[in-house]
Amino acid sequence: MTNFAPELFLRFMESKIVLSENTTYAKYFIGNSYLAQISEAQVPFANVTFEPGCRNNWHIHKADNGGGQMLVGVAGRGWYQEEGKPAVEILPGTVIHIPANVKHWHGAAKYRVENIWLEPVSDAYYQSIGKGEYRYWTP
Repeated sequence: MTNFAPELFLRFMESKIVLSENTTYAKYFIGNSYLAQISEAQVPFANVTFEPGCRNNWHIHKADNGGGQMLVGVAGRGWYQEEGKPAVEILPGTVIHIPANVKHWHGAAKYRVENIWLEPVSDAYYQSIGKGEYRYWTP
């Protein structure tokens, strides 16, 4: 169900995406989301961006043949859940294939995560650290 597809992720991130408020489907969302329709030819493809805490209602993508939905995490953190199963975390690069006729929901994590940039690390300070020491970070 969940795979990492770096080539798809990188190709997607290089595209030009213009988001607009998701008014068309807003009644099916709790919170604010933004929609950029990328393609409607053969396979409908859209970028849907969720504000923190935003999620959609439980739903099903009906199809007699084929169908379903593909989720690709491109930024931030989110959640996906099929009925009767535990929620699955979505991170950048996460790919989830949802078969047709499967009841599910998806949305953003509750909290915003962002960097707060501070002062630069000076050249003098940077050059002064680690002289003669070799330390490697290991998880």
